[in-house]
Amino acid sequence: MNPHLQDLHPYPFEKLRALFEGITPPAGYSPIRLSIGEPQHATPAFIRESLVDNLGGLANYPTTQGSDALRKSIASWLERRYSLPAVDPATQVLPVNGSREALFAFAQCVVDGAKPDALVICPNPFYQIYEGAAYLAGAKPYFVNNLPDDRFASDFAAVPEADWQRVQLVYVCSPGNPTGRVLSLDEWKQLFELSDRYGFVIAADECYSEIYFDDANLPIGGLEAAHRLGRSDFRNLVMFSSLSKRSNVPGMRSGFVAGDAAILKRFLLYRTYHGCAMSPSVQAASAAAWDDEAHVAENRRLYREKFDVITPLIAAHLDVELPDAGFYLWANVSRLGLSDTEFARRLQAEYNVTVLPGSYLAREAHGVNPGAGFVRIALVADLAECIEAATRVATFAQQLSNNP
Repeated sequence: MNPHLQDLHPYPFEKLRALFEGITPPAGYSPIRLSIGEPQHATPAFIRESLVDNLGGLANYPTTQGSDALRKSIASWLERRYSLPAVDPATQVLPVNGSREALFAFAQCVVDGAKPDALVICPNPFYQIYEGAAYLAGAKPYFVNNLPDDRFASDFAAVPEADWQRVQLVYVCSPGNPTGRVLSLDEWKQLFELSDRYGFVIAADECYSEIYFDDANLPIGGLEAAHRLGRSDFRNLVMFSSLSKRSNVPGMRSGFVAGDAAILKRFLLYRTYHGCAMSPSVQAASAAAWDDEAHVAENRRLYREKFDVITPLIAAHLDVELPDAGFYLWANVSRLGLSDTEFARRLQAEYNVTVLPGSYLAREAHGVNPGAGFVRIALVADLAECIEAATRVATFAQQLSNNP
């Protein structure tokens, strides 16, 4: 067996099930699950129809590179969304079966596991796929803490020179999961300069890019930052995106990677052996989704409506602010005198609302677990259910304040 399997941690939701063992929530409260980032808005009808209309494609083996039509749709979307010059759909775009699969596979392709001291930098807290990908590629994760005192920025300047010499891959998540923070152009510039100096590859996870709250300040993407900084070849940069959150189709498992053509050429070779070609019917529906923005604007409106109402309800009792983007509230519960795990357990037991303890999304690094004391609240349910959940959270928090 692969010896690195023993390095893998239980997934956060496995820990959550163990935390809730023995709990029987009160029957008077219907369950509300705000722990998992699974979009619950309706899938647009035209995407479903496109999927059904193209079922004839199931009679054909798909190519790993995907259809010309899908790659052109993705390239055109990138050009529109990020004001990029021509993106080459043949060399700079590659469809994938959801960003999760690609984020994991990318490390297996990029990391030289023959070097026993290889490092993969991950934000902390983080999406656990980064950590698992690093371990199974034969590297070790190096965690860069995202702390509230610096608005959850990654302090790359704090990484020692000796460690940078060992870094082969850097995962960044912007907008961040769970913090919702968007990297600035200056932060991208710093990261590109470090990449030039040390030769590592940047994997930019941008799956939440289309859920934002200010039309005048769209989240900047990695490719956009590279272009604005004169790096239009996107050297050593690959971005990952997905239709799951943007178009409410997590079950379609459809996303793409784009960026450095030389890296994507090698990643395509890897994927040819990996056996991960996207179904032709899913490709057709995906192209239709990337070509349409009206449903994305409506999806964004629904999230904005929820955040406008829910954020002040929660902020009256917990330390939380509207994120830059994404659909999570990253709420600090420390002032209530409970750990994040005890808060989540009691909220489940007493009010039947499920949130995810922040410590489950982070690792202790540099003397601290940056997720400790926080809970992640995914505002994925409909408005009425989110309001009900927020009301219960507020009642619970008030109860704790009155009875410390």
